[in-house]
Amino acid sequence: MTRAIGFAAICLLLSAAPVEAQPKNKFGHIDFAELYSLMPGLDTARQIFEQYNRSIQEQYGAMQTELENKYMDYEANKGGMSEIIRQTKEAEINDLRERMDAFEVKAAEDLQNRELELTTPIIDRAMEAIREVAAENGYTYIFSSSNEGLLLYAEPSDDIMPLVKKKLNITATVPETDNSGQ
Repeated sequence: MTRAIGFAAICLLLSAAPVEAQPKNKFGHIDFAELYSLMPGLDTARQIFEQYNRSIQEQYGAMQTELENKYMDYEANKGGMSEIIRQTKEAEINDLRERMDAFEVKAAEDLQNRELELTTPIIDRAMEAIREVAAENGYTYIFSSSNEGLLLYAEPSDDIMPLVKKKLNITATVPETDNSGQ
């Protein structure tokens, strides 16, 4: 009987060992918006972006002034214009409007790209620091307290999608989208 109790105690200890060996999740949070606002180089990036934005606005303003001048000239003189001159002036005004519309679209894209170009290195440095601090301090997950539910860091883990799909008897896959632009 003592032997059975001893064996049972050893089995109990051995079965408990793996449970203790499993690491516990350690969660942390950081206000990423605050961190970002404190990042070195952000002021310089903002100044460069604002200067770029001003130059685009100045160019657009020049185009707007040109359009207004052409239109005022057209309106003031259209009574004395021949049909061919009137049509030519109208075409010039319409062409300038179309160029301004295209400029506006391109300028918005350029501004967005410039902002990304300037801010991505700053965000990458902040994210790298978060990853390093998480690894150094044994954090499993780091969430941003400034954005509800935004996960900034997680230890590498298994994708359990196949297991959940199997549990639910789901065999369908998400169709791939055609991004070729055709």
